[in-house]
Order: sequence, then C-alpha cells, then structure tokens
Amino acid sequence: MLALRVDPLTKCELEVEAKEWVSLLREKIKEISNAKVAAFYKKQEIKKSKVVDASLEKIKTAKEANDSEKIKAADKVVEEAQKEAEEIEKISTEDSSVQEAIAVATDKAIDEGKTIAPEENTTAAKTDTKIALDKYASSLTTQRTALLDRLKVVLTEYAAKGGDIKEYNTYIEAVSGITLDVTDFSATWTTISGWLSSAEGGLRWLVNFIKFIVIITVFYILSLLAGKAARRVLSKSSHTTTLLRNFLIMTARRLTLIIGFFIGLSALEINIGPVLAIIGAAGFVIALALQNSLSNFASGILMLIYRPFDIGDFVNVASTPGTVESMNLLSTQLRTSDNQLVVVPNNSVWGDVIINVTGITERRIDLVFGIGYSDDVDKAHQILEDIVNENELVLKEPEAKIRLHELADSSVNFICRPWVKPEDYWDVYWGITREVKRRFDAEGISIPFPQQDIHIIQDQTEK
Repeated sequence: MLALRVDPLTKCELEVEAKEWVSLLREKIKEISNAKVAAFYKKQEIKKSKVVDASLEKIKTAKEANDSEKIKAADKVVEEAQKEAEEIEKISTEDSSVQEAIAVATDKAIDEGKTIAPEENTTAAKTDTKIALDKYASSLTTQRTALLDRLKVVLTEYAAKGGDIKEYNTYIEAVSGITLDVTDFSATWTTISGWLSSAEGGLRWLVNFIKFIVIITVFYILSLLAGKAARRVLSKSSHTTTLLRNFLIMTARRLTLIIGFFIGLSALEINIGPVLAIIGAAGFVIALALQNSLSNFASGILMLIYRPFDIGDFVNVASTPGTVESMNLLSTQLRTSDNQLVVVPNNSVWGDVIINVTGITERRIDLVFGIGYSDDVDKAHQILEDIVNENELVLKEPEAKIRLHELADSSVNFICRPWVKPEDYWDVYWGITREVKRRFDAEGISIPFPQQDIHIIQDQTEK
C-alpha cells in the first residue's frame, strides 16, 4: 500500500518522506536503547542484590558458628555491595529516560496480567522488572523492523527517481539486526522468544520460508513441463539432432529453475542485486581460471549448431574412431569397437578433422582382388559381377563398379566397389571377400602373392 502512495511523489517529496521515516526510526531506536540501558542497570542491581543476599547468609552461618572474623568479612562485603547498588540505583533514578522506560515496561507487563512492584527493593522484584524491560525492548525491536520496511519502500522509489540512498543504507545497516547478551540467559531467551513469536520476526521469516519452498516446488514442476513441451516441439522438427534436442530441453529446464530460484530469494527478502553482482565478479575470475574449459564450451556450442554428428553415429574424431554415446558442452563420449569408453574434449573434436562414417545413407566399399597373369580376365570379371549381384545387401543404386584396374608386379588387379547402407558395411565387406576366395578356388583362378626371382651368378675367373 505504501508503495502505491509514494509512487506519484517527486524526488524532492520523496526525500522529505524519507527523512520523516528516518526521524520516526531514530525515535524508536532511542526507545530501544533506553529500555536496554534500564535493563542493564537492573541487571547490575540484581547482581549486587545477590551478593548482599549471599553475604547475609554467610553472616547468619558465621553467627551460628560464633566466627567473628567471617562475620566481619561478610559485613564488609555487604557494605560494599550495598554502596555500589545504591550508586547504580541513584544513576538509574536520575536518568529520566531510564525511569520512563521502566514505567512503560511495567505498565505493559501489568496489562498482560503480570504482578510487578518496581518500588520494592528485593531481588525478585528487580528480576521481574528486568524481564519486563527485556520484553519491552523485544516488542520495540519488532516495531523498529516495521519502520525499516516502510523506509526501504520509500528509499526504493527515491532511488528509482534519481535519489542518492547510500547514506540511508549505511544508517539502516548500522541500526538493523538483533544484539544478544550471551552472558545473560534470561535476556537472551526473552529476545529470541520474542523475535520468534513476533509478526515482524520469526513468524514473518516462517511465512517467507514457506513461500520460498512453494516457489521452488512450483518452478521445479514448471521446469519438468517446460522440458516436456520443448521435447514435444523439437521432436516434430527434422532439422534438429538428438544432441541439440537434448541440450535445448535441459536448457529450458535449467533456465526455469534458475528463474524460480531468484524469485524464491526475493521471497526471502534477499536483495538479488548484490547476489547478481557477486555472481558476475565470480564469473570473471572463473573465466580466467578456466580458459581451456571455456574453449571446450564454445566448441560444444558450435558443434550443436553445425551438427557434424549425432548420437549413435560412428565417427573418427581426434584420431579416435568410435560410436557417439553422449555429448555435453565440455566433452564428447565415444564407445570404440573394442568397447572402450573414450572422453574427447570438444576443443579437440572441433579443432580437428571430423569423419562421420554413419552420418550418411549410403557408403561405398573399396575392394581390390588380384589374379595371375595366366588367368582368364573376362571369366574373373564375370565371377566378381555375379558375386556382387547375388548379395542382397548390395544396393542397386548407385551401381557397383567392377573394373580391371592395374597390372601390378605380381598380379592383375580388379577393383570392386559396391554401395551399401552404413550399417551393412562390414557384413558385405567380409561376405564378398569370403565368396571371392571360394569362387576363385572353385573356378581355378589363382590369387597370386608377391614373389621375387633371385639369380645367382658364379664368377668364372675363380676357376
């Protein structure tokens, strides 16, 4: 509501408004200080009263034992403690602000049904008065929090219209928070219990925490829905690879979660501006420290965009042949033919030659068969054609090429180049090789092997 009321105000009007709220805040902090000072005085009075009570008990015991020295020592302690207590009480009585705080605290305690007699000089009465002061200070702290919230609303609008709020923020930071006296268990417990039960303290943070959990849960569900929606949309596109599709789906989910996380932080009343600034500064330092990783990251992005291969493709990258199992923005995982898992940095993949063996619909097999110089060339040619034509895995289009290719040193070489589907490559390769050997043997066509004639010349002059 206050945000709506200050929205029409000008910069000058907002400055006046901010000063008024600061003035109210200053008065409230003064009341808190007076209550704490009064509680401090009461704490000292209680301490001295306990010393007096303990000394009087010692005097009583000493009298029963008829120990004059102990009686004298205890009398001295009582006298000194009473004197110090009177000095503290005098200072407290002469301080009008302290007396006003005591009066208000005791009135509030009486209104709550407590029986307090601050005029009594007993330890119990002083303890009751101190507890009332601690509760009063705790309630004032709750009121201070409410004033701080309203001041922050005004300052936010003031800053949006060009005002300088640095001095205000410094003051707010200095007067915020709760101070605990861990040496005083009663005061500490009163402060903590009061904060936990106050609408501007524990209850407020409990509500904020519940909001945070709800927001994170909702955005987690939304991230799952975003991932499913992205998967459904991308599955209809024939231009996206599985790698790119998975990357976009994970990006959609993670962005949704990140947005939900920052909204959750704002629900916890955490200013996300400094958080973002810290993340930015940390990102710069991390970028310098992880230059190689960032290079892999950039290479991963380029690979997703230009799609040189997909999951399931058999590739040869960075001199490593294997089937692509997965890929992230830093590395690519390959499964080699002998079942080894190889992780290749994306920078090495993108910076080298990429051979995608199965990324096409047709693949040619290059075979070379040699026959002897004395064998029938036409018969060998016909046998090769029959073998290729009889193989059901060989594609009709493109047409297989069988040609007499070379007159080598020891053989007449034919090339045999049938076309197959990538997944049938090795089956056809091994099948044709085996069938050529079998048919050549059956038809009496030799398969020569390299040979060399050695002539020995004897020197006739030795005779």
